[in-house]
Amino acid sequence: MASFLDLLAVSPDLLALGEPTHGESAFLQLRNEAFMSLTEHGYRSIAVESDRAAGLIADAFVQGVADVTLDNALAEGFSHGFGAAPANRDLLLRMREWNAGRPVTERLTFHGFDAPVELESAPSPRRHLNQVCHFLDLDRSAEIDDLIGDEALWNDTAAIWEPGRSVGRSTDAQRLRVLADDLVTELYLRAPWKSVGWQAAFVQATAAVALLRYHAAAAAPLAQEERFARLAAVRDALMAENLLAIRSAEAHRGPTLVFAHNTHLQRQQSTMTLAGMQLSWAGAGAIVASLLGDRYAVIAGSLGASPALGIGPPAPATYEGRLQQETSLPRYLPTSDLAAAEQRTHDYRYFPLDRTIIEHADAILHIPTGVDAAVLAERIVALPDVEQVVASEENGSPEAAWGDRFFFVGPDRRQPFATIVEHDVPGFDEAAQLDRPGVFRLNLDLGRAEFERRFGFPPKVFEEHRHEFDFARLDTLVPHPGYAQHGFAGIVMPGPQLLPEIDGLLGIAHGRAVDRRERAARRATQPEPEA
Repeated sequence: MASFLDLLAVSPDLLALGEPTHGESAFLQLRNEAFMSLTEHGYRSIAVESDRAAGLIADAFVQGVADVTLDNALAEGFSHGFGAAPANRDLLLRMREWNAGRPVTERLTFHGFDAPVELESAPSPRRHLNQVCHFLDLDRSAEIDDLIGDEALWNDTAAIWEPGRSVGRSTDAQRLRVLADDLVTELYLRAPWKSVGWQAAFVQATAAVALLRYHAAAAAPLAQEERFARLAAVRDALMAENLLAIRSAEAHRGPTLVFAHNTHLQRQQSTMTLAGMQLSWAGAGAIVASLLGDRYAVIAGSLGASPALGIGPPAPATYEGRLQQETSLPRYLPTSDLAAAEQRTHDYRYFPLDRTIIEHADAILHIPTGVDAAVLAERIVALPDVEQVVASEENGSPEAAWGDRFFFVGPDRRQPFATIVEHDVPGFDEAAQLDRPGVFRLNLDLGRAEFERRFGFPPKVFEEHRHEFDFARLDTLVPHPGYAQHGFAGIVMPGPQLLPEIDGLLGIAHGRAVDRRERAARRATQPEPEA
């Protein structure tokens, strides 16, 4: 792929990389590659669409805090369920590895920039207020508990649809807003004596204020369509406020990459259809762009197909369809390269490219397809004389392997040259964490010579090097944790950018299988020696 920085007119302080949908891992995997490459250009921070206060936990792991485990960081350091994405695990680990042994000024920092809200729900600010009070050595928990009351009233999703049920404009909620504002003032007053931990406490305080603002908007006595547009706008305004605060904190350390859905990052008005309502509002990108000017740049994400999401190929006359015709690999391209085309039919899973998005973006990242087990299987069975066997109850395979795929050259099926597996084998092959939703691994018989060329040691001494590998990392060729001594290697969830390398590795493994079959055929035709 071309360097996306070369496509930008100026070097921005805040570079936005968007995705047109949530749930397609290819965007997160390419985001990881983009961010790690940007570190070579002075970038020292990333901000993702996740709760900013929760992000403090993820960043603690990135900074190497001993009592924050990876499991903690994924479970508590992301909101909206994003901690379950395998690529987010990799992002945190790669950032932590970069930071090891580096001075503070060069370390990478992880930020969330969302408020702790969903469009249709928001908790109470209790937890955030109590944490600020703890930092300030103030005991106001009884007062806070009394004002918040029943937590279920704050979490009531029906209150978002019926403003009369919302607590957001109650007398107690108004008093909480004053209390939260007073705590922010108190933080500033005590900053000269409590500088250590001050930034984290400030994030907690602003999260509490954000929740109270959002609940107030939910209680607004407006027409349904107007109120939901207002809620979307308030959430994005809170995102913009967080992004500007992050940039203020990071300004002396280098530019920041921000990653989120296109609707939150684009410069133009955002639109969405919700329950038959047509919503339009200014997203965080529109707000930030108006304040930062050319210090803000946008690369909008575009997608051809996603097997994981059930999104099929686009029609040839659409923007995405025309991009599909150029190459089968992901690429960054200037928006000037996109001629007028039809807009793809809108799907709730995917926000398609249109002329307005293109005109307001600096560049486009187009991913022709996400990669799942079936996509890889199609490439493998296209090789000469390949047969595929899918483990099932019908062919006598153990239940733990059902759905795994085995690829052979010829009908003898003695030894697969490649497999695609989606399950851990307890007690034998668990290091890749294949039981995570959507995770699979491509395994390849590379043979001794290619194995040693790739890893620097022969298969027979693999156990001496096992500790050097993270077998659960995506997009990385590693020795097979169970069959490395036989020359096998594997890649967990290879992204579409790796397809050329995958084809090369498949060529090696397939060639070995062809050689084995030919040798076996020659032995079978040779006359037996006389007694």
